Amino acid sequence: MNPLLATALDLPFGSAGGSVELFLDLYTGENPLLPARAFMLAPQTRPPRLPDGLELVAVPGKCLAGPPFTTYVNALRKSLAQRLDPSAVDIVHLQHLAFGGTPALIRALPAHPRLALVHGTDLLFAEAHRDQLRVLRETTRLADALVVPTGAMADRLLRLAPSTDRRKITTIPWGIPDRLLTSPPPRLAGRPGGHLRLLYAGRLTPEKGIGVLLRAMSAVEGVELSIAAPRHQFHALTPLLRRLNVHVRYLGWLSRPQLWKAFADHDVLAMPSTTLEAMGLVALEAQACGLPVVHQPVPGLSEALAASGMATDFAHPTTLARDLDRLRKTPGLLTTLRQAGYANAARYPLSVTAQSLADVGRQLA
Repeated sequence: MNPLLATALDLPFGSAGGSVELFLDLYTGENPLLPARAFMLAPQTRPPRLPDGLELVAVPGKCLAGPPFTTYVNALRKSLAQRLDPSAVDIVHLQHLAFGGTPALIRALPAHPRLALVHGTDLLFAEAHRDQLRVLRETTRLADALVVPTGAMADRLLRLAPSTDRRKITTIPWGIPDRLLTSPPPRLAGRPGGHLRLLYAGRLTPEKGIGVLLRAMSAVEGVELSIAAPRHQFHALTPLLRRLNVHVRYLGWLSRPQLWKAFADHDVLAMPSTTLEAMGLVALEAQACGLPVVHQPVPGLSEALAASGMATDFAHPTTLARDLDRLRKTPGLLTTLRQAGYANAARYPLSVTAQSLADVGRQLA
């Protein structure tokens, strides 16, 4: 029997990002991989349908610094404490080392074993915000186990919190749904001799490198770029797109199954992240759907992809243009990368991630 756990991700339900998808994959659904009381923030508009097992808390004021952050954490702690019976919970899973959900859950259940999952954005925000660095260091001290998906994430964490007890750190790669590995969507036929169909999928925040990609696209020929991203973030790109005179096809903010179908209708996924990827789940899902990945070799992502993708330099348009031209014109290169991607994605079934997390949890509970 897996222990019953409590976990909270203080993002509104419907938010974009790999950490959100992993959270929902692990803790929600008719038969969750990890039985849990799982909480997210209530969005501004009522969602049409919630996944089974997900509970929403209506706590406004999410922020990053100063007295308002303290007020927000206290309100979130109070809300969680009202919903949770400590005697019915065996272990706490902390999502992120920073942000408000982690200190709120620690204070709501102060006597329970704690397993903290490091996602990536927590490290980036701790580097940029003093209050978040304080929370991160406090969490690493209070957690009984720290789970990172890649060795690069452990290295980054130790630079931020050098006094961390390294014996607490366990590397457990994040996973993608087993059903995607066994039954990916059928690939659509490409267009021989035509344009290379390039896809960007994900948030459009600065560290994801969308600006670098768009500037490079102005020097690239024979490539059609599609973007699947949150609508409000795409609209914010309009001035840059006009200034660069770059044409893109906007696909909308796609559901998971829709995104998998989009993978099957493109030739290459672009991953231009500039700083860090915890692991790059979108790249692994693309590979499972037969979509080769062209990526900036940043920590975390390089480790997860190894030699199965094509590393390039999005910051140098001539380099990117040369590499994309190779993909378009070299016979068999896309097929070779596609087969390497299938093999790489198969190394990361979500069921193995869940089992490894459950094993660590049983040692703590």
